[in-house]
Amino acid sequence: MSRLLYEKSVAYLGHLIIPYLFGTVDRESIYSYKLLSELGHKGIFHKAENPAGMYSSSVDGIIEIAREHLEEYSDVLDSMEVFQQRYTYRDNLIIVYEMGGKYFYDHFKPDSLKNLAAPKIFKSKRECINWIKKGLDRSRRDRQVKKA
Repeated sequence: MSRLLYEKSVAYLGHLIIPYLFGTVDRESIYSYKLLSELGHKGIFHKAENPAGMYSSSVDGIIEIAREHLEEYSDVLDSMEVFQQRYTYRDNLIIVYEMGGKYFYDHFKPDSLKNLAAPKIFKSKRECINWIKKGLDRSRRDRQVKKA
């Protein structure tokens, strides 16, 4: 699997549809998708890989397949739209949440839906995003120093 295409992700019916390049056949790209559910581990499609079992030769096509599947089978009854505040930075997915004036986040690497977020609470969305960026920049610098 190549990296998850977070920048092409779409929030739909309480899920985040995340396309990725599944492979190529005769120089033709084949796309698949993974899902995150706003219900977290209680959602039947949380971290699911292509529950529709269909593929497409385009990102738009795979998004449409995922949408149709969710329209029929989604277990999210009332979406809280938690995926609206999502960002990509250095190909990482960052989702920022606000609850009672406090901010926290989820962080996913480019090739995995394993949440790497630190258990930290922030006073503002900007403070949260800046803290994450600093950590990712520091990690990148540390890797570059080790290569030298």
